Amino acid sequence: MTPSQRSVCVFCGARNGAQPAYAQAARALGALLAAEGWRLVYGAGDVGLMGEVARAASGAGAGTLGVIPLHLLTRERGQTAPTAARSWAGPDVVVTETMHERKKVMFVNSDAVVVLPGGAGSLDEFFEVLTWRQLGLHAKPIFLLDIDGYWAPLMALLEHVVAHGFAEASLLEFVQPVPDVDTLARALRAALG
Repeated sequence: MTPSQRSVCVFCGARNGAQPAYAQAARALGALLAAEGWRLVYGAGDVGLMGEVARAASGAGAGTLGVIPLHLLTRERGQTAPTAARSWAGPDVVVTETMHERKKVMFVNSDAVVVLPGGAGSLDEFFEVLTWRQLGLHAKPIFLLDIDGYWAPLMALLEHVVAHGFAEASLLEFVQPVPDVDTLARALRAALG
């Protein structure tokens, strides 16, 4: 990575989901990152939306930084921990001890966060970076790629939390839902300069 190169952390599902539009958006995001010269920071998996965005980004020439916890390497690759760590660690892949450490490494190596459709893991990742933002630990932009309204219930929940006095209204300003990759591209360009 060059000193001035920007990096975008992408949290997303390790499955493709029920709608083909999710994988299409993941591939379009990967192509966008490459076209803009931005590096992809992701969970280092090759399955689901994570694999789609990574293959599209690297296939189009984007730099990547994959971050994977050791237990997923041993689970997915069937290798012992020392063998897995030795075979995967390198300049483009970081092997962490825990899932929490994975999120931290991904976050500190990025300038913006994009959350594609996903499940419990993606929600965990989203809420951690949102909480850090709420606590003033960072000012990085957080984008929800709201393909076909996937994240609308999440935004409604955040509004509910604010309406019931469990967060300031500023919480809603920390998250920017965008309906498609073209809109995300404009928002990322504005945020990353």
